[in-house]
Amino acid sequence: MNMSRRTILKAGLAGLAASAVAGCNNGAANRPAGEVSYWLWDSAQLPMYTECAKAFQRKFPQYSVKIEQNGWSDYWNKLVTGFISGTAPDVFTSHSSKYPLFADKGQVLAIDDFVAQDNVDLGIYQEGLADRWVGADGRRYGLPKDWDTEVYFYNSALTEAAGITADQLNSMTWNPKDGGSFEQIVARLTVDAKGRRGDQPGFDKNNVTVYGLGFGDAGGADGQTSWSWYAAGNGWKYSEGEPWGTKFFYGDPKFTETIWWWRGLITKGYMPTLAQAKSGVDVTATFGAGKYAITPNGSWMLGTYGQLKQVKTKLARLPEGPIGKRMSMMNGLADSIWAGTTRKDAAWAWVKFLGSQEAQDIVAKAGVVFPAVSASMPAAKASFAKAGWDVTPFLEPVEAGNVFAYPANPNAADVSAVMTPAMESVVGFESELSSLIKANDDVNQILSANS
Repeated sequence: MNMSRRTILKAGLAGLAASAVAGCNNGAANRPAGEVSYWLWDSAQLPMYTECAKAFQRKFPQYSVKIEQNGWSDYWNKLVTGFISGTAPDVFTSHSSKYPLFADKGQVLAIDDFVAQDNVDLGIYQEGLADRWVGADGRRYGLPKDWDTEVYFYNSALTEAAGITADQLNSMTWNPKDGGSFEQIVARLTVDAKGRRGDQPGFDKNNVTVYGLGFGDAGGADGQTSWSWYAAGNGWKYSEGEPWGTKFFYGDPKFTETIWWWRGLITKGYMPTLAQAKSGVDVTATFGAGKYAITPNGSWMLGTYGQLKQVKTKLARLPEGPIGKRMSMMNGLADSIWAGTTRKDAAWAWVKFLGSQEAQDIVAKAGVVFPAVSASMPAAKASFAKAGWDVTPFLEPVEAGNVFAYPANPNAADVSAVMTPAMESVVGFESELSSLIKANDDVNQILSANS
């Protein structure tokens, strides 16, 4: 999300209040009786949720579903506008970093009474997912729909040319002092214009044609697909009270030394500059063009990487860090109900159905994301295997319990507004690592002022 859109989002949310939903009907009077409006942002998931809507309507003929899909940035801006204007959808796909503020502003309906009334079994979901949708106030604001972790996507032709085996890639270690075997592999995969590798004499770090490691951005406040697993593997935590951060630790030495090492890969020529990474061509397209040997990304990107037919892409585990574990962020989405809907029963029926195994089996067979219902996972694994993916590296951290939550708090937009430019300044070599201490102080002042 760029800064101008983030500012718009923050400004809009600042004006929200519980009273804003009073008397709003999001155009319900002009829609067919029993119709539920539903929004999502991922175009890859539109077909499978269209199938879910058909199954839902067959099961509950008194209801129908109208789906609207918008891209990530437009989605959130339009949703906030909908909250303010009373035109928000009855049900929407929600993110764990967004709903705490929406709930705090009275824009999301707590569904505890519905869950209790219908005896919804929350034990069917992957461990920990249902808990992520219980807010700091102890109330539930959604039912899980899917989950994700991170791995390395690698160009197998480039690794083979470098003499690096799959076993080496899947047994990498990392530390902030010398980068461990991970940095050695990244160096080996980096190639300059004269064909010299990053671990060979004469390597020209200023004239690189293939970077060993690609990245998309400086990571902002969460670093989900950039640095989060290095920091966690170094024993760092985002905050006290995880995932509901009450005091953040972006100035902690375990974090700053991690970023110091990570930024150093740019200095060594093994990773592009921040300006190159944000040049307008995204990380997957650059990977697909053969310019990056390895790129970290989340499981939701499997479909995108699968479309890169010019390269043969495989998956590798994240490296083992100094704490002796391979850590990964585990996040998940949920379906939530807008507090201003006048069709609560219909909206709940749709949310309940989407959270059921019946719906998540449809999601699983599409082979796009990992379903939240544990019993639906075998079908998902089979679908991904059919598409040529061995998704084991995504699953192992979850099975081992080596996962950490996406940081959440009602002030996430303000925290992001501080940490995104702070991280960009550091990774762009405009500021020293010590500036993160000041940024962390600013974040904690925001939390203190709003507690």
